[in-house]
Amino acid sequence: MAGQKKLLRALAGEKQDVPPIWMMRQAGRYLPEYRATRAQAGDFLSLCYNSELAAEVTLQPIRRYGFDAAILFADILLIPQALGADLWFVTGEGPRLSTITSDADFAKLGPASDIHETLNPIYETVRILSRELPQETALIGFAGAPWTVATYMIAGRGTPDQGPAHALREENTALFEALLARITEATIDYLSKQIEAGAEAVKIFDSWAGSLKGEAFQKYALEPCRQITAALKERHPDIPVIGFPREAGEKYVGFAKATGVDCVALDNSVDPSWAAANIQVDGCVQGNLASRHMVTGGQELVDDTRRIVEAFRNGAHIFNLGHGITPDADPGNVQLMIDTVRNG
Repeated sequence: MAGQKKLLRALAGEKQDVPPIWMMRQAGRYLPEYRATRAQAGDFLSLCYNSELAAEVTLQPIRRYGFDAAILFADILLIPQALGADLWFVTGEGPRLSTITSDADFAKLGPASDIHETLNPIYETVRILSRELPQETALIGFAGAPWTVATYMIAGRGTPDQGPAHALREENTALFEALLARITEATIDYLSKQIEAGAEAVKIFDSWAGSLKGEAFQKYALEPCRQITAALKERHPDIPVIGFPREAGEKYVGFAKATGVDCVALDNSVDPSWAAANIQVDGCVQGNLASRHMVTGGQELVDDTRRIVEAFRNGAHIFNLGHGITPDADPGNVQLMIDTVRNG
């Protein structure tokens, strides 16, 4: 594996003296160059669907920091839009969607096979990136996990406790499961098209997995991830998959074996030493510095970064944050983190 990109070596299970590093939401509002490009695009969705500009913001943190991987700039809610939901963004508040709360609402959605006309600009972004990224930089594609995407489609927006989705799951299980199945099918096709366009790894973001308890976690977080991973492995056997069931807690244990993912991304509520003993034993892990360090910086950032690198040094590890970088982060703190990982 000596000639392979560092990220792909880690995803293949290789222990490295210096772990590869990238950062969730590394193309984003904390960078002045991103803000300038977004202003040029006009609004967030226009930026997502403008292949040239989406590629540009994906490349910006690679030019500035030399991360070992770039992640496609897009949004997890593009699949609902491609299925026929209305999607718009409210400045300062976030996304809004037309809701799916009845059989009649669900009937208005299109089949998974119809998503590509809407999503073709995303695949073109991937093609541009596969040509323009430095040779040593891996390209990650991504999608939201079905449960997380469903929470937005049911509530029409982000909610603190995913209450509307839990209510529909209990009150109309058949509708809820039909929606999850439609999202799952679309996600398989979407990620497969990203891979065909040049993505070298893909990540499944289940941001709200932690709100599923007991058997519901198995049925609605773990099982859809297993289905997506199995389908992708059948179509693209050599493409690694990263799973991120955020705030899964003890349910992180065994997640890689149960789903078939090549790497489990960890949020920062999980102690690295515990994770090394209980999760990394099954393969590659990714994480898990608290995002707040990108705001506060200082010696605490350095100490926690070193602690994480040390905890995971005996196995395959990709250094990352435990969640996405926030808009108020200091770009200088990002550089400090990278220097600490690479130079000790």
